[in-house]
Amino acid sequence: MDTPVSYTMSLADIGELEALIDKIDSLDIDPAAPRFFDQAWELTAMVPHGVRRFLAEFCLHERAALGMVRGWPVNDRAIGQTPADWSQAAEQARGRREEFVLGLFAMCLTGDTFSWSTLQGGRLIHNVVPIQGDESEQSGHGQVLLEWHTEDGFHPYRCDYLLLFGMRNHDRVPTLVSSIRDVRLDEADMEILRRPLFHIMPDNEHLRQMAEVHPGHPSLLRARMMREQPEAVPVLFGAQDSPYLRIDPYFMRCADGDPAAGEALRRLIDELNRVQQRVEIEPGTLLIVDNYLAVHGRAAFSARFDGTDRWLKKTLVTRDLRTSRDMRESPSSRVIV
Repeated sequence: MDTPVSYTMSLADIGELEALIDKIDSLDIDPAAPRFFDQAWELTAMVPHGVRRFLAEFCLHERAALGMVRGWPVNDRAIGQTPADWSQAAEQARGRREEFVLGLFAMCLTGDTFSWSTLQGGRLIHNVVPIQGDESEQSGHGQVLLEWHTEDGFHPYRCDYLLLFGMRNHDRVPTLVSSIRDVRLDEADMEILRRPLFHIMPDNEHLRQMAEVHPGHPSLLRARMMREQPEAVPVLFGAQDSPYLRIDPYFMRCADGDPAAGEALRRLIDELNRVQQRVEIEPGTLLIVDNYLAVHGRAAFSARFDGTDRWLKKTLVTRDLRTSRDMRESPSSRVIV
């Protein structure tokens, strides 16, 4: 099995990191704003050496589809109640110290942190919390089973790494993950899945959030075009003997209704179900999902909306920000519009 690799911070690591966060926290800077990532990158040299080396090697060697860094002490009382929605969390600067930790860890990976103008106002760190009224949505804010998916699988500029940082998980709600390396399919199915026979449409969150705030925004119009006229893409790509994966079954269809493609996709999904792993993201734990090697989802759960529900921080890292220049306002912009 493609077992996650992990690093547990020592007391010395934690002490060094706390001192660094104290220093950064004294500055007038929002850890979820582009300015933090533009100006604080040199501070990554002060992140404990063991953490930096682990994160760099995770990218370099691709030894596993999942990586974990454990040990940051989250004060459950100090972070306050789980926000009612992502905008409340952003307005109140909830979990600021944890956002600094997440941002620094993200900068230690090979690549650049980025975001989407269509999600959470373009902030570079998102809050993943259950939201009343979204119980049945296929998103991090829902409570139904979140189906397998590549993060933003519909988009050519999707992330290389999805980072999820635990703030609160009293109910031990598991994140579900499966690695393409554990899947077993015959060569006929693999060949079909390597061909551009599949449409992946934008998920509802990309369309809904922007429609509520800027109904005429170019990024919304572009997302709608991707839904109405999706490009046919392969599910598997890269090396023949060790492929990468791109999939989002809930928002997918086979081009021209190809029955063989549909069967191959179904067998792949069955395999992903067979090899799934359950990861309970504890407070202070970072889970890194290699978005080319693994799919993820989340088990169904029942939220109480009493301030104690599951709460994660999330950010995205791409290994090549330049490829998305046609959808960013400037070379230095980190937001894809």
